[in-house]
Amino acid sequence: MAVWIRVLAGLIGLFLQLLVLDAAIRTFLLPRVANVRLSRLVSKVVGAVFRVVAGPRRSYPVRDQILSLYASIVLLSYQALWLAMSVIAFGFGFVAAGVPSYGRAFEMSGSSLFTLGEISGKGGAQLTIGFIEAAIGLTLLALLIAFIPTLYTAFQRRELSVARLAVRAGVPATPWGVLEVAQSVKSFDALDKLWLEWEQWFIDVGETHTTLTILNFYRSPNPNQTWVGAAATVLDAAAIFNAAVDVPPSPTAGLCIRSGWISLRRLADYFRIPYPVHPQPTDPISISRHEFDLVLQHLEKSGVPLVADHDAAWRDFQGWRVNYDAIIEAAYGRFTCPRIEWSLVADQPLLPPSNVRGLHQ
Repeated sequence: MAVWIRVLAGLIGLFLQLLVLDAAIRTFLLPRVANVRLSRLVSKVVGAVFRVVAGPRRSYPVRDQILSLYASIVLLSYQALWLAMSVIAFGFGFVAAGVPSYGRAFEMSGSSLFTLGEISGKGGAQLTIGFIEAAIGLTLLALLIAFIPTLYTAFQRRELSVARLAVRAGVPATPWGVLEVAQSVKSFDALDKLWLEWEQWFIDVGETHTTLTILNFYRSPNPNQTWVGAAATVLDAAAIFNAAVDVPPSPTAGLCIRSGWISLRRLADYFRIPYPVHPQPTDPISISRHEFDLVLQHLEKSGVPLVADHDAAWRDFQGWRVNYDAIIEAAYGRFTCPRIEWSLVADQPLLPPSNVRGLHQ
């Protein structure tokens, strides 16, 4: 082949392999938020297929079952694309090293990448390229294998708190359920432990779900429990508690809300979800005043002590909710999670007291 063709092939191969290494390092190894275009492209293509298969006409349990495979398929697609690009990149590299035909070059590349050893190069340059390719192929496979335990450790940490919330709020979890259960056991003081746990949960999610972004698409084992719904439940429960329950406001609840919207903003920045940077307490929110009043009526029937001024409670709740409202509402759609419908609170039965002696005898 002409010298200029070999030089051009070498440059193309080097460029493709640098793309692969950049994507692998920034996706699997870099401990910070990274916008990896190649990974985004794979996610979008696989996501488009899943949106067709799990269309809105299907029931939510069926969609949830299908979408539970999405994250795993994306990870395998990353690996498949990187290996395919490596075969092509090193194929051009072998052309640059003097292999006389493209077909022979790509055969040598595939054999080297998967360490088959069936076809070896001739001369120092070809042998060196083959050894480098074999090392890169093994490294790419090892990265995925090593990445999975880290991923599942973070997933299990996230889901532990989501599962525990079922005890505090029912299934599916609701913000009024948190307060209703606390009233049923006559222990609003114990909620401080919940707010503290979830303050730490939000910090952990804000860190892990921006560095290991595929975690956002790992779905909870129970279709009726989602991490987005759990986050909304705790934030709204803390906001209602500080705004409407007739007990001293909890600083821990306020810190939990602050931790929540700071972490959610980090996720929104990565997924390009728009939100007001400097929201005002009077800005409109997705929860209507009528829905808020329905929740207060339900809580009142459950025996939860409420402040007398419901107008002031609404203003306080709105002032808290405006900080995370836009992100939570967008996250329901972005991650295909069922929205907590406040208007259905009137149809939910009241919880009886659960710590009265002799009640269940």
